[in-house]
Amino acid sequence: MFTSQQCSTLLRKTLASSTLLRGGLTRRSSRLTPGLSDSVDGDGIPLRPTWSVNELLSSYPKPILEPSTLKRLHELSALIPPEEGTPGHAQLTSEMESLIKLVEAVKLVDVGQGSEEDGVPDGRIWAEGTGIELERDLGDESSVQGQALLRHAARTDNGLYVVDADRSKR
Repeated sequence: MFTSQQCSTLLRKTLASSTLLRGGLTRRSSRLTPGLSDSVDGDGIPLRPTWSVNELLSSYPKPILEPSTLKRLHELSALIPPEEGTPGHAQLTSEMESLIKLVEAVKLVDVGQGSEEDGVPDGRIWAEGTGIELERDLGDESSVQGQALLRHAARTDNGLYVVDADRSKR
């Protein structure tokens, strides 16, 4: 059994001798983590982020949001659009264009058509014969049901339960 200090030392030695820290990165990881060997601490943890969403999005073209489209979005949302040509309109247009760029980038991601065994199983789909039992056993038929339950009520009136309300009727 190793102590945490021994594990840390062993991991550090293993990482130091690995090709990862000597610059032997794969094509994919070198694209996302340039200069990794220079920017890791003794435990192999990067000292600064290896990539950012803003960096990734900067490689995509910026869409152009027409003023008429922005106006229509406001109408559909029952909002009042800012006057065209004002700083507020320019800022809102820029923010919306950035959001459109993000959505378009997400739409470009290829999730593939992997087999069911590759991914996370859908928890909503259950094997046949398993699942939530929708028809529960109501117990034996000799249990009290229907109008017979009224005899257990503290107060009844004309065959109905009477419940005292916290508030009086107005």
